[in-house]
Amino acid sequence: MSIELSRDLRQQAIASIERWFQDERDERLGNIAAGALLSFFLEEIAPAVYNQAVADVQERIQLRVSEVDIELHEEPFGYWNKRRER
Repeated sequence: MSIELSRDLRQQAIASIERWFQDERDERLGNIAAGALLSFFLEEIAPAVYNQAVADVQERIQLRVSEVDIELHEEPFGYWNKRRER
């Protein structure tokens, strides 16, 4: 599965890469070079970040599912116990 960005997000990312090179390295990186660098990052590095995010979500979902029994548990056959409490 390749990671794709919408056109707007891709343009924002390219502008951010260009700005980072200018501000942090005092180098001018053109639009084409920044786009190529972004494509490299999306193909090479982004899957590792994506996979970690998926693993984090799976862990959170499993935790929530394991808590469903605690949150929603109802004791059966409680009618007579409730009548005795009156």
